[in-house]
Amino acid sequence: MKAMILAAGLGTRMGELTRDLPKPLLAVDGKPLIMHLVESLVAAGFADLVVNVAHLGERIESALGDGGRFGARIAYSREPDGPLGTGGGVRRALPLLGAAPFLLVNADVRCDYPFARLRRPLSGLAYLVLVDNPAHNPAGDFALCRDHRLANQGESMLTFAGVSALDPRLLDGAGDGTFSLTPLLRAAADAGQVHGEYYAGAWLDVGTPARLVRAQTVSGS
Repeated sequence: MKAMILAAGLGTRMGELTRDLPKPLLAVDGKPLIMHLVESLVAAGFADLVVNVAHLGERIESALGDGGRFGARIAYSREPDGPLGTGGGVRRALPLLGAAPFLLVNADVRCDYPFARLRRPLSGLAYLVLVDNPAHNPAGDFALCRDHRLANQGESMLTFAGVSALDPRLLDGAGDGTFSLTPLLRAAADAGQVHGEYYAGAWLDVGTPARLVRAQTVSGS
């Protein structure tokens, strides 16, 4: 099973911190965010990785190389300077990912989620990890039903953690260009094709300078 790290964002909310450095290379506990992820994925059995890059992407490629020193094989999906969004980025990377389900994780996630848990057959088109709603997303994204299916509305809404397993068929019919995965996931959820789990462990979306400071105390897997 391959894994893809979404690392092509501009990181504009980080202000001056990302003027000359892509957000995935910001240091947490003395190591770039994306290196923590690569090491965690390899430890969980994911050796074939795809990383999409755009803004200052050459810095990420230089830092990670071919992945050999991490025990991985890293391929890069290079995007134009204008970001393609989560959906467009994954769509562009599909030739590198192949036809089998793959793990997808945001490069700015800091967590101790056991990624090996996603190395299993996928039921439906997507499996999402959900967490408690953080202050920046109080309304949540999906409701987790008793049969582990996800619904777009419900009594107890939770936040998508940016960690998932996806079937490439989720993008069937999606054209090239810039688009988000969110509408595709919501449509698949309405069709009963999205499952998930609630994770109560350490997790943080490192999207702002304040959260970068907080990330220093969040354990990685």
